[in-house]
Amino acid sequence: MEAVDLQKLKYPIGQFDCPDPINTNHIKDWIQVLEELPARLKNLVSPLNEEQLNTPYRSGGWTIRQVVHHLADSHHHSYIRFKWALTEPTPVIKAYNEADWCELFDSKTAPIDLSLSHLSAVHAKLVYLLKGLTFEDLNADFIHPETNKTFNLKQLTGMYAWHSEHHCAHIENLLNRNNW
Repeated sequence: MEAVDLQKLKYPIGQFDCPDPINTNHIKDWIQVLEELPARLKNLVSPLNEEQLNTPYRSGGWTIRQVVHHLADSHHHSYIRFKWALTEPTPVIKAYNEADWCELFDSKTAPIDLSLSHLSAVHAKLVYLLKGLTFEDLNADFIHPETNKTFNLKQLTGMYAWHSEHHCAHIENLLNRNNW
């Protein structure tokens, strides 16, 4: 497989490109993506059988099941990062190894309904929180320990909206390629 094809499979919507400056319309659009993710994901994966759920979205990639569990794990972390940034002065967040988490038995075998329900609850709370914040509140920030880079909540909102679209595109592309 050519490198270009692999990159397109890995990043079907491209990598996150944060606008500078971020404006209120960006935030509004990103919150809408976050609000719609649980239903969108459920609609994509609920009709699938076990064999389909255990199919990788690309060679060497995670299975659809692992992607669903990854989204729930990752967005759970995101919600906590929002809360830390809002309640502590520029905290250093806790990083986690997402690839290792996806290799745990629960990510490989657990029913997807567990993570679909979890994601629905986390997103309901996250969206409720985001809609109650002012644009200035979103300047709260944190430090990611792996890069020692500071991120504000405006950027985080965009990153997780992108992350939602990114993994839905993985699944949608596999469904289309396989005519499912």
